[in-house]
Amino acid sequence: MQNLDAPTVSPRANYLYQIVIIGALFFIFGFVTWLNGTLIPFLQLACELSISQAFFVTFAFYISYFFLAIPSSQILKKTGFKNGMALGLLVMAVGCLVFIPAAEMRAFPMFLTGLFIQGMGLSLLQTASNPYISIIGPIESAAQRISIMGICNKIAGMLSPLILSSIVLKNATEIEKQVKAATDMAQRSGLLDELAGRVVMPYVVMAVVLGALAFMIRQSSLPEIDTAAEKQSGDGGNSLSAGRTSVWQFPHLVLGALAIFFYVGAEVMSGDGIGIYGRALGFELDQTKYFTSFTLGAMLLGYLLNIILIPKFISQQNYLKYSAMLGIVLTLLTFFTTGSTAVTCIALLGLANAIMWPAIFPLAINGLGRFTQIGSALLVMGIAGGAVMPQLYGLLEKPVGHQAAFQIVMLPCYLYILYYAVWGYKPR
Repeated sequence: MQNLDAPTVSPRANYLYQIVIIGALFFIFGFVTWLNGTLIPFLQLACELSISQAFFVTFAFYISYFFLAIPSSQILKKTGFKNGMALGLLVMAVGCLVFIPAAEMRAFPMFLTGLFIQGMGLSLLQTASNPYISIIGPIESAAQRISIMGICNKIAGMLSPLILSSIVLKNATEIEKQVKAATDMAQRSGLLDELAGRVVMPYVVMAVVLGALAFMIRQSSLPEIDTAAEKQSGDGGNSLSAGRTSVWQFPHLVLGALAIFFYVGAEVMSGDGIGIYGRALGFELDQTKYFTSFTLGAMLLGYLLNIILIPKFISQQNYLKYSAMLGIVLTLLTFFTTGSTAVTCIALLGLANAIMWPAIFPLAINGLGRFTQIGSALLVMGIAGGAVMPQLYGLLEKPVGHQAAFQIVMLPCYLYILYYAVWGYKPR
């Protein structure tokens, strides 16, 4: 007999609840991830690094996705999505705490260890949350939902470099001049030790917040989803996974993982790398410390356009195609311009990049059925592009110049994404 006194929750209310919870997680992704744009110039100054050495910040952070994504999918099979998300938050908190001894010893390898651990936690969170938000609604509007998540991500990403730079890079240009002018090694070391110590309190606060969020997620009523039962939209109820025995039997997934690799590489170069590029153009550190927020502002605008346009006015794959073309044009413009114009072109790459993750991810996992978790892990491994591309730029910057190095790194990224948007995404 039906219990008339039992509270009922409408499907729409439950759907909105899931959106809000996952949106909060994407806010955390953005806040932690885009701190790297500030950490690169901060650690370059505090630990006295070259450009190529400073880009090990992004290498340590993003390479963890390559090693941890598939183990993350295995962890999720045992823990479920909700417990896996909580565990990811706790791992990130541990990574933040590693910054305390790293700052006290001004030890760059220990900073990199903390960043790698943070990336481990984010790898688990990304492997869980991206297929979750893709699957809880129709696949045709998945890019729209991920764009909503992207807004949460990029608002946090705009705030994080502003907040952290105001703390750790306050009067950075003056400190840089004092360090260069210091003839006494003890005075020089004292200035750099004081600068390194500024990073402790922000990361302690982040560790506490991440721990509290892990507890809240663990106690929430966020429902599990059955990925084995997921069907490809519009295929008459027959998933592409029927009769297949390996995730490697989905070409559109494998090509999508490579598209993610190139996209994240381009995104990191335009977001975290814009400050280094600005320094090469002659801008002072007190100016370049805000450049990451310009790129993220353009991405935020792009996400708003995604929500308005997809799928009512344009399909996600067509939008991906036109955005890749825009990326190619803006990249070429940076070669023929300089100063504020070149910086503006790099920042506007955020507009081109805004559709790429929201479109590539659902297109790549379309029809995977029971292979969704491992397929998601394969895509998350592609985030390692954020480790490789900045390193390639750092190696090329001296021998060929910053403008040519930028072209060599960025153009292949957008050309491949254009290929995926036109042909590679098609399930077969």
